[in-house]
Amino acid sequence: MSWRSKNEDRLSSLPEEILSHILSLMPTSFAVRTSLLSKRWKYCWRLITNLDLNDYYLGFDFKCFSKYVDQVLEHCKASQLKSFKLGLFRTSVQKSDVAKWINEAIRLNVSEVDIQVRKFGLPLSLFTCKTLTKLRLVGSFDDSDVFNGESPVVMLPGLQTLDLNVSRISCVNLFRFIHGCPVLESLSLEILWPDDEVDYNFNIPTLKRLELRMSSLYTSKVVLNVPNLEYLFAGGYICPDFVMEDLSSLVEATVFFNGGLTDYRQKVELLKGLSGVKSLSLFTSTLNEFVHSHLPKFLNLKHLDLKDSYFKSPWILVTQILESSPELEHLCFEEPEDNGWIEPESVPTCMLSHLRTMKITKCQGRKCDIQFLEYILGNSEVLKTITIICGSMRMKDEMEMCARLLKFPRASRFCEIHFFGKWLNSSTG
Repeated sequence: MSWRSKNEDRLSSLPEEILSHILSLMPTSFAVRTSLLSKRWKYCWRLITNLDLNDYYLGFDFKCFSKYVDQVLEHCKASQLKSFKLGLFRTSVQKSDVAKWINEAIRLNVSEVDIQVRKFGLPLSLFTCKTLTKLRLVGSFDDSDVFNGESPVVMLPGLQTLDLNVSRISCVNLFRFIHGCPVLESLSLEILWPDDEVDYNFNIPTLKRLELRMSSLYTSKVVLNVPNLEYLFAGGYICPDFVMEDLSSLVEATVFFNGGLTDYRQKVELLKGLSGVKSLSLFTSTLNEFVHSHLPKFLNLKHLDLKDSYFKSPWILVTQILESSPELEHLCFEEPEDNGWIEPESVPTCMLSHLRTMKITKCQGRKCDIQFLEYILGNSEVLKTITIICGSMRMKDEMEMCARLLKFPRASRFCEIHFFGKWLNSSTG
C-alpha cells in the first residue's frame, strides 16, 4: 500500500447526501464547525435534516445565540427538515424569537418539533402545519399571546405524537389543540392546570398511548373515553371524579396518585376500569381499602408491580391479589409491615399453572416473611424464579434466612432462588 493511499481522505470523497446525513446525527453547532475543514466541507452542513440547537455548547450570551440561530435557519437548504430541536436551559430569549424560529422550521417542511424553553411564543403557522408528525413543548406558554381571545383554526392532519409540559394554558385552548389532531396516537400531558373548574374529557378515538400528570387541586373531573388506548400512565394529584368510560383496548397501565381519591366507590370504579389490563403498576395505597372487602377480578393480568407508598399494605392484600388474578405470571411487591400472614384456604389458581416469577423487596426475615416464602415455594408449581432483596438485616440473620430458604421443598423443580442482601448474594437452582 502506497503512502498516498494510506493518507487518503475517504470521508471527504463520500457523496454530499451521505455527508449531510452523518452531520445530521450530531449537535448542529458541531456540524457547522466542519465548514472550516476545507472547501469540500464548507457547505455540507447546509443540507442537514436535523437541527439540534441548544445553549449547552454556545454559552449564555443572548445576542450571540439569537444571531447564530438566525444564520443557521437562513442558510439551511434542506428540502424537508426531519427535526427541529431548541433547548435553552441557561439562556433567556425573547418569546417572539422562539416563534420566529419555529416559523422558519415550518417553512422548511419540518416533521418533528421539540421546544424546551423557559418562556416561549408560538406562531399561528404551527397550528396548521401539514408536515408536522411529532410535537413536544416544555416550558411556560401563555396561550393568550397566540389566541388573543379569538378562535384560530387548529388543523394538524399528520400529528401523531403530542407531548405538552406547559403552564398557563386554558382547558378550552388545550382541547382545541388536541381536537385539531385527527390522527393523534400518543399524548403526554404534564400541565399546571389553571383554576377553571371544568371537565377534562379525553374523547380521542385514535389515541393508543396516554400519559397524564396532574398538579392541581382544582381539576373537577377527568373522563377517559379512549376505546383504542393500549397504554395509560396516570399520576400526580388525582381529581375527585376520575372516570374511565371506555378503556376496552387497554393492555398496560401505571397509576401513581399522591392524593385526591378518598371515596371507596371511586377507587372501586378506578380498579374496574383497569381490570382488563395485562400489565399493571400501582401504588399500594390505592388498594389498601380493599383489605376488608373484595378486589375486582383481574382476569387478563399477567404482570403486577406494587410500588411502595407511605402507607404499606398488609399481608392479606397479597393473598387477595393472588386470588383475584388467575392468569398472573409475575408479581413484584415490597414486604408488608404487619405480622399477619395467613395461609389461604385453597391455593390460588395462578400459583398452580401461571406464576413464574416473584420479587420481594425490603425483606426483613421475620417469621411471617419466612412462612410466606415457604408457602410460595411449596405451592407454585411452575415458578421459575423467586427474588428476595433484603432490607436492613444483620449478617447472621441474612445467612440464617438464606439457609432456611434453600431447605424448603419446592413444588417446581425448575425454581431458582435469588437472594440479595447487604452481606450475602446467592443464586441457586
